[in-house]
Amino acid sequence: MPRRHRFTLCLALTAALSLGACSEPEAPDKEQPPEPQASTAGDATDMRDAIQAPIDKAKAAEQAIQDAAQAQDAAVEAAGG
Repeated sequence: MPRRHRFTLCLALTAALSLGACSEPEAPDKEQPPEPQASTAGDATDMRDAIQAPIDKAKAAEQAIQDAAQAQDAAVEAAGG
C-alpha cells in the first residue's frame, strides 16, 4: 500500500472515530424529575450566621455607646453640672 494511501486511510479513520465519539447527550427521563439541588441545612445556618453577625456587632456597639453616654451624664450630674 503506498504511503499516500496509508496516510489518507489513517486520516479517514481518525475523522470517523472523532465524529463517532461526538453524540448528543441523552434527554432526561420525563417520568423521573431531577433531584433538587437545594443547599443543606448547614449551609442555610452558615448563611444566616454570616448575615446576623454584623447586625449583632452593631447592636453591641450601640449598647456600648448608650452605656458610655449614661456614664458621662452621671459624671456630669455628680460634678454639679
